[in-house]
Amino acid sequence: MKSIKEIRDTDRPREKIARLGVENLSDNELIAAIIGRGVTGRDVNAISADIEKLLKEKRGRPSYNEFLAINGIGTTKASQMVAAFELARRYSGKSSYKIEKPGDVLPLVDHLRSKKQEYFICMTLNGAGELIEQRIVTVGLLNHSPVHPREVFADAITDRAASVLFVHNHPSGSPEPSAQDIDITKRLCEAAEILGISILDHIITAKRGYVSFKERGLI
Repeated sequence: MKSIKEIRDTDRPREKIARLGVENLSDNELIAAIIGRGVTGRDVNAISADIEKLLKEKRGRPSYNEFLAINGIGTTKASQMVAAFELARRYSGKSSYKIEKPGDVLPLVDHLRSKKQEYFICMTLNGAGELIEQRIVTVGLLNHSPVHPREVFADAITDRAASVLFVHNHPSGSPEPSAQDIDITKRLCEAAEILGISILDHIITAKRGYVSFKERGLI
């Protein structure tokens, strides 16, 4: 693959955007246009190829630290990438990330596995099972995170969500649900039934794997 300096001026990503329109560039070229240039020993095309691979692996939702782990990406470029994707997410007219099984959810919350506090997340979905929004509802101390139905469903109602999916992490490393986890889920299911919102699943993620309440027959 040629470096940017070896490519004709008119065929360079930023020049092609001006000449042909942004919609006519490949994914690799779009990434190269965002990051601008490479570093000593690695040209922009090589870095863009690594980013493109990461995007496919993470289904378009890589984290700042995942960008930073790429050879040739520093804090500035990592910030540029996550900022670009966050803006795209905020202004996109429709979610296209469909959730049908736990495996679809886990890449979105992989960062929770190493957290030292317990995070409780609510994902809202439309009638087609597409992700509307992912929000942190509470952050607790280690293995204790109090959750109230009012806080959980306030945004789901605003989103006009057809269904929700809950995720929380266990800093202990074990994904096995506690009695408190089961009790909280039961109360949330009762509240959801009153509101007419379906609960697809409640997933606990930890360093030693995950547990799906739906797969366990707990929902």
